Amino acid sequence: MNINIGTEAFLSNKNAIVTGGSRGIGKAITLSLVNLGANVAFLYRSNDDEASKLLNEMDQFHDQLIAIKADIVNENDIKSALSQINDKFGSVDILVNNAGVTDDTLLVRMQLKQWENVISTNLTGTYNMTKAVLRGMIKKKSGRIINITSVVGEIGNLGQSNYAAAKAGIIGFTKSTAREVATRNITVNAVAPGFVETEMTADLSDEQKEAILQAIPMKKYATTQDIASMVSFLCSEDASYITGQTFNVDGGLVMY
Repeated sequence: MNINIGTEAFLSNKNAIVTGGSRGIGKAITLSLVNLGANVAFLYRSNDDEASKLLNEMDQFHDQLIAIKADIVNENDIKSALSQINDKFGSVDILVNNAGVTDDTLLVRMQLKQWENVISTNLTGTYNMTKAVLRGMIKKKSGRIINITSVVGEIGNLGQSNYAAAKAGIIGFTKSTAREVATRNITVNAVAPGFVETEMTADLSDEQKEAILQAIPMKKYATTQDIASMVSFLCSEDASYITGQTFNVDGGLVMY
């Protein structure tokens, strides 16, 4: 992969964390932030191969990028990750809470462990990471926090009551946290992707893909870069007066 930092490297000297940053949307965000000059620590939970692949792809930027294996539900993992980041780059300027899981089934069939797993990773993990970096940002009176939610958290979806609840919770969490830290020059926003071309959508049948496209006014899926571009904007100084907002990147799927 040939990536060049252009003249718009407006995140130079900024240190960022991207959770779930080794593949899919998280990978695109990691690549985008590095390309804009940021130092990035991407966290991943289990897939060593994907993490190594990304590091190899970005070898030309090895001074700007580190991979850290950490479970964002585990407090000790988070402490260890932040220690490594501080040693490598220094204090954190940007946090992107992207890590998430699904475990879909109709509510009448859903086991408690399926509910708890999705809520724990998607919602509690966002809380854990945000709380872990917030004191440092408050001390510096500067920071950007971007939480990846979903249109499912706004409109619901069959078989995803756990996922929808977690993603709706992230929207409320974003607004509350934004209010708490607004006077400290810290912005907290959410990005709500619609249907995105990833490994997950690749597994859908042709009939399922067609049904989804018919529901999207623009008649196409988002790319992972579409999501990364919105995140990058929210990290920039151009977005310094925007906080507590949820930005849908969904081709018009959800309109109010």
